[in-house]
Amino acid sequence: MGVINIVQTVKQIHKSDVVLVKIGKFYHVYGKDSYIMSYLFGYKLKEVEKVSMCGFPESSINKVTAKLEKEKINYLILDRRNNYEIYDSSNNKNLNTYGKHFEKAKEHVNKKIRIDNICSFLINNMDKENFKEIIMQMEDIIKDERRKVSSN
Repeated sequence: MGVINIVQTVKQIHKSDVVLVKIGKFYHVYGKDSYIMSYLFGYKLKEVEKVSMCGFPESSINKVTAKLEKEKINYLILDRRNNYEIYDSSNNKNLNTYGKHFEKAKEHVNKKIRIDNICSFLINNMDKENFKEIIMQMEDIIKDERRKVSSN
């Protein structure tokens, strides 16, 4: 059974826990949990087998678990080397804020995807005849927004 299938099975029981999987010298996080990790730590998301994921080096685990504990987000750490045994966990019981953080993370990630799509569009259309006009319109909108913010 692959890592993603294992995580999906664990998530059926631990729906409101971030599941971190230690694979070699890295930790991997999948699905909704990767959104939370990207939101909290700025980790870049990628897609593996149509599932979003992110990862970080084992040297960051103390920082990650401390932040999850501070934010009162339940987590499980599975070790692939030991047949996906639970290596460590944190359970905040009814104080768990997983759901609240996921909603914020989902909104954040969706906005970031939209921004990335705009950047891709601009890069792919730099050689078009009307590019200068498009970029100038965007710059005007940004300048107007900056003026609004600075006047408040």
